[in-house]
Amino acid sequence: MRHHLILRVVTKLLVGCIILFAFYVQFHGDFSPGGGFQAGVIMAVAFILYGIVFGLRKVQAVFPPWVVHKMVALGVLIYAGTGVVSLFLGYGFLDYGAFAPHHPSHGQHYGILAVEFGVGVTVTGVMVAIYYAFAARPARLSDEEW
Repeated sequence: MRHHLILRVVTKLLVGCIILFAFYVQFHGDFSPGGGFQAGVIMAVAFILYGIVFGLRKVQAVFPPWVVHKMVALGVLIYAGTGVVSLFLGYGFLDYGAFAPHHPSHGQHYGILAVEFGVGVTVTGVMVAIYYAFAARPARLSDEEW
């Protein structure tokens, strides 16, 4: 892939834009279409594109597999932790009113942001982990046999 200079340069330019768009979808998902799942997939696409163009070793140097696996668990903990916090505050599981009892609509906003952030982290980790699993498989056919 060393000879695909234009592809490599364009990919380096696009990855930052894709990640920025993923953050936009993540943090504006409660006001517009989008949210944690969509943002997680878009974020994963940035790393998958980088891996397709530069190779598995390069993307794993940028985004190591141990970080990917920790992200999966961290996202689930953020999601579940949001519900547990509301339980400890005397409300029901995932009752977002617990986060701002004086103004329940603000609590709804805070709770949704926390849950969607957890979903986004988990989906990013899962999608990249799936890519790593498939990309690390040894090839059964050589390029000449195609």
